[in-house]
Amino acid sequence: MEAANLLLDARRTGQTIADLPVELQPVDMAEVYFVQDTMAAAYGPIGGWKIGAATADSTPMFAPMPKLWIAENGAELANSPGSAQWRFRGLEAEIAFLMGDDLPPRSTPYAREEVVRAIASCHPAIEVLESGMLDPMVAARMSMLADMQIHGGFVYGPAYAGWEAIDFSKETVMLAVDGTVRVERTGSNTSGDLMRLLPYLANEGAGRTGGLKAGDWVTTGSWIGYVPGAAGATVDVRFGTAGRVELRFG
Repeated sequence: MEAANLLLDARRTGQTIADLPVELQPVDMAEVYFVQDTMAAAYGPIGGWKIGAATADSTPMFAPMPKLWIAENGAELANSPGSAQWRFRGLEAEIAFLMGDDLPPRSTPYAREEVVRAIASCHPAIEVLESGMLDPMVAARMSMLADMQIHGGFVYGPAYAGWEAIDFSKETVMLAVDGTVRVERTGSNTSGDLMRLLPYLANEGAGRTGGLKAGDWVTTGSWIGYVPGAAGATVDVRFGTAGRVELRFG
């Protein structure tokens, strides 16, 4: 609880910390998830989950996305008076899915095909990274993961019809800031098989999530690493097939 409170206070006040004290740093993923869930509860209802994997063979990791931080295409992300929410402004280009049916916990694992059928739509998305730590990329990895996997916002673009036909291993992506292309990639989601992530969340993750629900967003990891943004910047992400999404920092 103390670790969660330190990170929450740092996010709320803008008085960042370099890292969690060593004695408060999580030692395993169970402790990481406890801190994440404690922090998320302070921001209200959950609107979905971010999930990803560092390699095609590694176990996925996931974190809650507060509904309060979810916005549609073209949103302006502006600090309210006294707010320190938009400080780090890390940018990730992602593919996200909106669930159309509930997948409640059950003893028999959901097959991949069942999970795919429960998806309502597929969208291009931008995840915004934020943190209570001055530079989460140099902090201890378990501290960074505990800090809601440095989640800070989620903006989704229009649905792409017929997404099942997309070959994600060949999908291209481009991210531009203020009209300048900062990164271009092809087939670059680190999870390997992108669609392995949702069945994992529906099955192994169900004990924590309470099951996926219709209306939940699931975003599936960055295709570009991350790119720093800035106050006042306009951000444009374009996938070759899945479409385009934009945001602006106020």
